[in-house]
Amino acid sequence: MQDRPDNLRGAALMAAAALVFAAEALAIRWMTSRGIPVEMQLLARCGGQFLWVVPALLSQGFGVYRTQRLAMHLLRGLASLVTWALYYVSLIRLDLATGTVLSFTNVVFTTLLAGPVLKERVDGWRWAGAISGLVGVAVMLRPGGGVDALGAAAALGAAVAWCGITLTSRSLTRTESTATVVGWVGVVTMAGVLPFAVVAWVPLGLGDWLILATVGLVAPSIVWLVTEALRAGEASAIAPLQYLRLVFVAAAAWLLFGEAPDAWAWLGAAVILGGAVVVTVAEARRR
Repeated sequence: MQDRPDNLRGAALMAAAALVFAAEALAIRWMTSRGIPVEMQLLARCGGQFLWVVPALLSQGFGVYRTQRLAMHLLRGLASLVTWALYYVSLIRLDLATGTVLSFTNVVFTTLLAGPVLKERVDGWRWAGAISGLVGVAVMLRPGGGVDALGAAAALGAAVAWCGITLTSRSLTRTESTATVVGWVGVVTMAGVLPFAVVAWVPLGLGDWLILATVGLVAPSIVWLVTEALRAGEASAIAPLQYLRLVFVAAAAWLLFGEAPDAWAWLGAAVILGGAVVVTVAEARRR
């Protein structure tokens, strides 16, 4: 007999994931203000992600990396590296609320690609949510809106690259264990970012190293929290709680940095958020 869903526990875990996501965004801004290059920040995050695989390595050995789908693992690792690199750049150049909202468009782009790439049937609700999200982007990035163009391009690029993570993960999880998928992501992202981190390397004090280590080790917990949240509760009930990170980010950015998007930006944000929630709920019910 299958256990009944525990939506309260699932909601708590998903809210915790949103809080960690928001904390990471604030840490990126803080580390950048301290002069820590973004390349070193990315190296710390990739290294932390790799360390999360160590328990599996200790129990299973290097058999964790045994696979017949190396090309797909390399593609997923590349998508992950591009996603996080562009995401970090967007949070450095944009106000944190705007960067966070634009990151939500990943569900919009995933919906647009699910049909042609995965041959999924996209229903009317998911199409409505996707179109709503695109309208919200147009409102936020309207001509003369004052949004940094490079930062916005990086945020939307990260959202598109995130589709690569989502689509390759859906494919890989049909045949591969979670440890194998995460293990290969750690290797590929570490190898990809290391040359850039070496070029950008600057001497850091002990305090900065502690900050990097903390962010690198804590940020990957987002994957565990989301996975356990969806394991505990019904996806359609708890998945929308991931968008709480906008509330956390916006409140902290206003209190700590005095950042407050204008009314048009908030209108666009509301439209994007509404579309993302519709797509998320429709996707969860479909599954």
